[in-house]
Amino acid sequence: MTNVILQMAPVPMQLTQRLQQHFTLVNYAQLTPEQQVELLPQVRVLLINGETSLSDAAMACFPNLQLIAVFGVGYERVDAHAAHKRNIQISNTPGVLTDDVADLAFGLILACARQIVGAQRFIERGDWADQSFRWTRKVSGSRLGILGLGRIGRAIARRASAFNMSVCYHSRTRHACFEGEYCATPQALAAHCDFLVVCAPGGESSRALVNAEVLQALGPTGILINIARGSVVDEAALVHAIEHKLIAGAGLDVFCDEPRVPGALLQRDNVVITPHMGSATQSTRKAMSELVYENISAYFSGKPLLTPTDKP
Repeated sequence: MTNVILQMAPVPMQLTQRLQQHFTLVNYAQLTPEQQVELLPQVRVLLINGETSLSDAAMACFPNLQLIAVFGVGYERVDAHAAHKRNIQISNTPGVLTDDVADLAFGLILACARQIVGAQRFIERGDWADQSFRWTRKVSGSRLGILGLGRIGRAIARRASAFNMSVCYHSRTRHACFEGEYCATPQALAAHCDFLVVCAPGGESSRALVNAEVLQALGPTGILINIARGSVVDEAALVHAIEHKLIAGAGLDVFCDEPRVPGALLQRDNVVITPHMGSATQSTRKAMSELVYENISAYFSGKPLLTPTDKP
């Protein structure tokens, strides 16, 4: 067995089936310890998802590893510096999931502001027979803050224009060609908006970027939306802000310790939670699978990767 692709994490069956038709794909979880050791020198490609951790020590176990193919955009749990030093390429799936994640971000904005989930519970409890549902928040014409102006952040900004929202942003780089107002810090951004949408990539450089001070600046009428990575938000500070009504609410698709969600965020009308499903539509997962396959196929054919990640 040579030129092995080793699957280290769950990915769609349509991807694994196609890879099996053309290459040697082995699922690491199905191997015995003895088989795992025997296979290590034969592995050329690791197939992972965005939640997979790969340290320098882990890469060292595969002496002939040349490609880490990521099913997803984020790869912050992969030691990219170590991979670069070992001449290991990394591919991911940017672009194809942008619209889905931006759509969900706006879905969370609307669900939180209008308390759609809470309104459904109100009807299901039978409360409508005795009283009207409380008044909620208007979205159109409000101020949207975007933390991280990448592909997804820009897609959210385009959607905001249809709601006549004013847009401001903070990112590592100021974008002269973007019409929205730039804020120098996350705290300044939070103070300037009604809805703060977190689009920043994960990793140590952005860990707890949205901290207690940022949430304090967002204030008792502000709503936090996170469709990026759970690590970008200080989850303990967020729980405190929700419990003490320091912010008006939150829409969360990602969490620090998935699939575990803090109990304090559950069963609240002003908190809408989803199970990290930003890109989870049939069409987009199909497109992601196709892009992973094409990257792996390009590698084995000696061609440039379609979507290599930037060198660290």
